[in-house]
Parts: sequence; C-alpha cells; structure tokens
Amino acid sequence: MIVSFDIGGTAIKGGIARSETDIAPLARRPTPKDDFAAFVAVLGDVIAEAGETPDCISLSIAGVVDPDSQALTCANIPCIHGRRLAADLEQKLKLPVLIANDADCFAMAEAMTGAGRGHRIVFGAILGTGVGGGLVADGRLVNAAGGFAGEWGHGPIIAPFAGTPAVAIPAYACGCGQKGCVDTVGGARGLERLHQTVNGVTLGSEEIIDLWLKGDEAAARTLDVYTDLVAPPLALAINITGATIVPVGGGLSNVPKLLAKLDVAVRARILRKFDRPLVVPSECRVEPGLIGAALLGLRYAEDISDAA
Repeated sequence: MIVSFDIGGTAIKGGIARSETDIAPLARRPTPKDDFAAFVAVLGDVIAEAGETPDCISLSIAGVVDPDSQALTCANIPCIHGRRLAADLEQKLKLPVLIANDADCFAMAEAMTGAGRGHRIVFGAILGTGVGGGLVADGRLVNAAGGFAGEWGHGPIIAPFAGTPAVAIPAYACGCGQKGCVDTVGGARGLERLHQTVNGVTLGSEEIIDLWLKGDEAAARTLDVYTDLVAPPLALAINITGATIVPVGGGLSNVPKLLAKLDVAVRARILRKFDRPLVVPSECRVEPGLIGAALLGLRYAEDISDAA
C-alpha cells in the first residue's frame, strides 16, 4: 500500500493506492507554507488516516528536485524550498519518500492510465498558465531521481517571426531568466501577450479563445501566430524523445479546436509520420498529480519486492 500526496501552495491532497486501479483520495488539508513542523504533521495525519503503514509515501509537487544535491526548488512553499526534502521527511516520518514534479506526475498518470496507455514513450505536455512537460519511457519516469527532462518550455528557441504574413515576435523575458522561451508564448499568459503584440489589444486568454471560436479575424491571426511559434519546439521535442503520443493538460487543453490545430502543425514538422492524432487531450482529468505520484510509489514498491 502507498500513500500519495499532491502538494500545492493552497492544499495538500492525499490518497491511498493499492494498485493502478485502486487509488482512493483522502480528505484535503490546508498547506502550511511557513512552518516545516506543521507541514510534516499534516503528512503524518494523512498517513495515520490510511490506517496501516505504507510501503512508501510519494509526493507530486510544483517544484524541481536537483538531481545532484537533491535540494528542492519550490518557491510557493517557503518552508520546504531549498531543503533536501526527501531525506528530511524520511528522517521525520520513518518511511521511504519519493518526490516528483507535478508535470512529471501528470505524464506518468497519462502514460499508465490515460491517453498514453500502450505507448512506449509518452511526452506529457502542459499548456496552462505557462508551459511544462514530463517524459515517461517503458513505464518509467525519466526524472525519477529529479531533474529537468521534459521541460520543453525553457530555452531561447522562439522564432523571431511567425504567422502569414510574418509578424515580428520580441524575445520576451522569461521567469527562468532567459529570453525567447516557449513558456513566454505557449501558455495562457503567452497567448495574451501574443494578442497584444499582434493586434495591439489587451484581452484575457478565455476572451481570445472565445472570439476565435466565433470566427473573429484578429483572434484567428493570434492563434495562427501562436501555432507557428509553439509547434516547432514541440515537434523538436518529439523528434528527440521518440514519443508516439503527446497527452496535453492545463487550461488550454480544454479547447479541442486548439489542440487539433496544434496537432496538424506538429505532425507536419516531425520526421516520423503519423496518420492519427499525436497531440491529444489528456484523459486523467481528475487528480492527475495524485494518480501519478501513486503510480510512482507503486512502481517503487514492486521494485523493492522484486529485489527482495
């Protein structure tokens, strides 16, 4: 049995997993952001609610574990930011602890129980407020020991011109410290930024999408530029990883016409040709972080059992 957690800046969601098909959520609790002892106590309370000692606990979290130092970067929860969180929790809770980025857990959930079932290599893409991703190969999360594999949202790769006729695209500053990252144009905030650049009008992403779906020419121009910018780096990620399916999560994944448009553009730019959709909506719409963390924990327990 595994106890899994989806750790957010507002709430901690827990669950009990006995198999891939038996994952039950527990009550959610507020996240103690500034008190590590209180943070540990909440995890302990959830574990106690499970009623038995788990083989391990597994956490999905909006942060990244450094693969060398094992220190966690998690700016929105100060009490765990910079800690070697797995080691600290193992000392306090006396249980093995696994930690993975929430986008990695999303990719794991999709690979094992969602749109990626039956595929050897699954690239999970997030098009939410910003851009993220995770990579699963042969049922294994590539970032199981921490790291940045699958983070296609960062790196100075955005084209300086896009659309037909071409419009100049500034090298927008990114929160990672670089300029011209996919993250600056690919998520909801990026779509808004592009609409302002292309049309000189400030609108929210939902307004832009709604206008586009109603046939608005200015919004259509923005979406053409958007696709022209986002499809090439995603196609490159697919070429490099060999992924045969790309489940997409995040707010923009809820727009079927947008994913279909992106899918066509991506498939036109990759080396391997597919006669089926490649960029598809995610299927794990409820608690993918919790499910992905549970699957990581279950795989860990299987490995320990096989080694015994």
